[in-house]
Formats: sequence, C-alpha cells, structure tokens
Amino acid sequence: MDIGRTNRLSVLVGMGALAVSAIAFASNQDVAPRGATSYAPVAGTEPFADVVARMSKAKADIVAQHRALLEARYDLADKPMANVKMTRGKAVQDGVRVRLSAGSSWDALAAAAPADIRAKGLWPAGFLPLPHPNHPEGGMLFPKEQIDEVLKQTKRDLTRFDLDYVTPSHLIPEFPPAIFLTTRPDLGDVSQGKLVTLTNFFDLFNGILNPKQIEGLRLLVTPFPQQQFNATHDRRSLVASDGVTCLDCHANGHTNAATHLVGDIRPQEFRHGLDTPTLRGVNVQRLFGSQRALKTVEDFTEFEQRAAYFDGDHVIATKKGVNVLERGSQTHFMGEFQAILDFPPAPKLDLFGKLDPTKANAAELRGQEHFFGKALCSSCHPAPYYTDNLMHDLRTDRFHEPVLVRGRMANRDGPIKTFPLRGIKESPPYLHDGRLLTLADTVEFFNLVSGTKLTAVEKQELVAFMLCL
Repeated sequence: MDIGRTNRLSVLVGMGALAVSAIAFASNQDVAPRGATSYAPVAGTEPFADVVARMSKAKADIVAQHRALLEARYDLADKPMANVKMTRGKAVQDGVRVRLSAGSSWDALAAAAPADIRAKGLWPAGFLPLPHPNHPEGGMLFPKEQIDEVLKQTKRDLTRFDLDYVTPSHLIPEFPPAIFLTTRPDLGDVSQGKLVTLTNFFDLFNGILNPKQIEGLRLLVTPFPQQQFNATHDRRSLVASDGVTCLDCHANGHTNAATHLVGDIRPQEFRHGLDTPTLRGVNVQRLFGSQRALKTVEDFTEFEQRAAYFDGDHVIATKKGVNVLERGSQTHFMGEFQAILDFPPAPKLDLFGKLDPTKANAAELRGQEHFFGKALCSSCHPAPYYTDNLMHDLRTDRFHEPVLVRGRMANRDGPIKTFPLRGIKESPPYLHDGRLLTLADTVEFFNLVSGTKLTAVEKQELVAFMLCL
C-alpha cells in the first residue's frame, strides 16, 4: 500500500461524511495533473498493528459513503426479468437503474445537444465514471460469495480489513459461473456447479484437458503475491497471505465482478476503476490490458504477474514477491487454457451470429434491425462475436464538466476496448468500470453518446435482441 495514499485517505475521512449524493464537484485545478511521484514507498514506517487499527476504524464510514453513492446514482432494487435467466438459473435484472435529475427525462436528454447537457449539469451521475469503493486506496476487492467459497475450499481468506464489497449480489454475475470449452462443446457446462480452485481442478478436468491445459489451469488457480494480499506488512489482509489467483477475479474463467484500479495511470485520482471482464472468448480477441497495449493473452498473463498485480509498480513487486513466469511453458500453458474458454450457447443465433428467424420472436428480430441499423451498435460490435477488436473514445466529456467523485477525477475516459457482446446477459455490470448496471442502462447511455434518438419501444427491442446473444 502507498503510505502517501493512506495519508490522503486519512485526510479524506477526517473531512467528514459526504453529502447524500456523495459527489463533490471540482475544477481541473483542484486536482494536481501530476502526482508527486510515480512510485509507491518501498519501506513503510507505520507499525502494521497501527495500520490495521486505523483503517479498520475508518472502514464503516468508507463503506457507507460508497453505498450512499450507489444509492444516489442507481435504483438498486431486485427487479428480475420474467423468464430470463443466466446459464445456471440466476435471474437477469430488468429496467433502467440510472437515476435522472428532477424534472429530466430520457427523451429530453436525447433531444438536447451535448453542450446544453453539460452547461445545465444534466448528465446523469450514473453515467459518470464509477470510482473504486475506496479510490484513494484502491486494490483488489472481492464479492462475499467468492470470499466465502475460497475460504471454505482452500482456507485462504480474501477478506480485507479496510474495505468490503458493496454492490448487491443480484446485480453481479451468477456464482459460480458455468464453464464452456471450445474443444468440447458436446459437454455443455463442465463446472458441475462448483467453483474451480486448486483443491478440485484436477478432479474436474482430468480426462477433458490435455496435459498442457491442465498445467495452465493449475497455475491459474495457484495463489501468487499481490499488492493487497502478500506476506509483508504492506498488505490489507489480517494474516500473511499466499496471494490471489487469476481465477479469484475471473471465477471459473468468467467474472464475479471483482473490482480493482488499472495500474497504468498516474496520479491516483486519474486511475480508472476496473470491472473484471470475462475470459470467455479471449481466443477471438486481439487487444488486452487497460490501454490495450498487449496483443496476446500470453502477453497479458505475463504482464499481470509482473506488474498489474502490484498497481503497475515493478519496484514494489520485488518486495512483495513478484512471480516471474517462464514464457516458453508456464505463460504459454496458461494462455492455452484461457483460449479454450467459450461463450455460452446462443440457440437463437445462426452460424453467422445473426438471429434464426424460425427461432426468434418479432421483438427480437426488430431489435436486431435496430442493432445493425439505427442504433449504430454494429459499428463497433459486428457479428459473429460482436467486437471489432479496436478501441474507441466515446468522448463523454462532451456531456459534463470535470468532477471529482470520491477520489476519482472524472474528466474523460479516453479510448476503451470494444468488448464482445456474446453472452452479454451473464456479465453485469457493464462498461469497463461497471458504471452501468443493466442492459437497459447501456442502451440509454449509448443512445445519448451516439445521438441515435431511439424510441422507448426500439430500446426495449434492442435489449430483447442482446439477450439472445
């Protein structure tokens, strides 16, 4: 942990609770564009017991502030769709959850020019970048279901003494997720309803994977030191930790919506929040990492272990126990397993990734027409996998003034990756930082960003189509 960031956190907490909106406005001048240093302190001076006591005491207020932020931005109620489920039966959430300003409407916003929305402060707070639950501190943070099951199976504790996961469980992916393999589509879901860990991976996959893939999976479920979970006093677990595994975030090769901060931006206020993306379909992707500078999943796997696990700081990684993977075998084996993780079946799609008119209903077919037409979705998400393997700058700063939100400076997102939309109903929340809770939220967001002026019915039909992917 960066002691400088800890001190900033202490100051932030000492300033008192935020307003109900949990949003503080600031000009660009209120946050220094350049940090004091790019590096984290290597040797802390505060005793570990004092760190635990101080941060544990601040925890309740920090969690309450983030919960207040979410409640101010979104309707967090459990509103499942009728008869729409993820593979293993979890309900998909319905409806737009982003709250509008009093007196505003989605149609009025869609009719307004971006400059007018910005000048009048009408951009919905739920469309602003979502900060980490404790942005000045950051770090890996896991949902309770993941923490409980990992502790049960492996005796590793992923609990943080300084922070808890806040997003309600009905708004994140089902747990544990299903697993589909490109090499054995005949088997369907091979997870057997279990979370894959070091204790059971061999029993689950022996006889299904080849030896390289089994070894790759073993490494993906083996804990390695990480910034918040390691054996030094500079950690956020009470007990010295073996670390985290790749599949602690990418549960069963999918995602559990664990959050983190990207490691490649400085200073802290400008770092993007991160919603863990699924590993399903990485075989059809060609850009990896927050800035998409990595061109293969092997590159990304190696980068994660050397730097991303440690907030992008290779200096402090050495102190905490960086795991340097051997490229010719270990990284390759890990990449080989990841490359066979498939999307879930989509029975209404034909071999070209479009709807089979004999299987889809009228609303879904009209939604497909909007997707490839008026809504402009296919400009970035072409069939069959619904990604163009490119990056795009949505220029959301057209719609709002720079604003400081609980330690996160929201000015512009910059280029972000086009994620595949196959199986999208199983990967909430959406966008790279999880700021959009439902597919209906994504439609409203992109309707404004793209200026497509969809009608209420067209929006509903577009969601109906995406549920088929």
